[in-house]
Amino acid sequence: MPTVDISQFEDSFTIYFGSDYSRINAYTLATTLVGIADAAKAANNNLNPGYEIEVVVEALAPGSFKATLRTIYSEAENLFSKESLRTVVLAVIANFVYQHTLAPDTDVQISVENTQVRIIQGDTEILVPREVHEATQQVESSTQFRRGIGNAVRAVEADSTIDKIGFSPDEEQTPEVPIPRERLASLSEELAGPSAEERDMLEITDLQIVRAILERSRRMWQFVWNGIRISAPLTDEQFYNEFFAHRITIAPGDVLRVRLRVRQRRDKDLGIYLNESYEVVEVLEHRPRSAQSAIPYEKSDDT
Repeated sequence: MPTVDISQFEDSFTIYFGSDYSRINAYTLATTLVGIADAAKAANNNLNPGYEIEVVVEALAPGSFKATLRTIYSEAENLFSKESLRTVVLAVIANFVYQHTLAPDTDVQISVENTQVRIIQGDTEILVPREVHEATQQVESSTQFRRGIGNAVRAVEADSTIDKIGFSPDEEQTPEVPIPRERLASLSEELAGPSAEERDMLEITDLQIVRAILERSRRMWQFVWNGIRISAPLTDEQFYNEFFAHRITIAPGDVLRVRLRVRQRRDKDLGIYLNESYEVVEVLEHRPRSAQSAIPYEKSDDT
């Protein structure tokens, strides 16, 4: 059974353009690479707040035609805090493309294991690290991410000299599972299709407490977020465990670094998504108002 191991693509991958020629149209190549770079930046903004990403072309090679890409991460300046860097952006892109271009006429079998997710469809197996699987779910609804992938796919689809594409760990190998050109059409249509009327976005951000609800409930806290006042329940049970165990003390003016779920609804007249409601699903860090620097919020092992 042909197998794609997505873990091989975390630091770099080689894009394989299957063709009868050892050359490629410059516009096809440039548009594909820019689309992937745009998708990588969108994914990185979601997965790695506090870090910047650069996608560079390391090599161009014949054998049909191949372009090897590598990601370079760097810390952004003037940010209060940074999450742990997750160097999985290219793996997320490869995972998204493969999962959306598998044979559409066969059943999908998904097995969630301790360290990976195994996806079998037809005669193809995809092994996805759990971290990459969860990161893909986190970014796949991003408009910027989907636009970048869509631009790359449409560039390849429009070039009749290319009959398949794929990803390999390096320029010496050909893809274990090349993607036939005709399957790109379904992905292109999906990415260009009408948007859902509602969607949830997860964002790691800072919220300043205006009013706290010091009980386990879905009653609304009051926060200032990006200069505007919002209401949101805080549903992180471990945060309440820490609070009621007197391991943290909060007050108005304190700042919480959180994972915020934003429910958005599409405005049919404007054609854009507008924020409708909010929920704090996880507290990552607590910074007292009087503190001069960030104080990590660490969840204890005994809660």
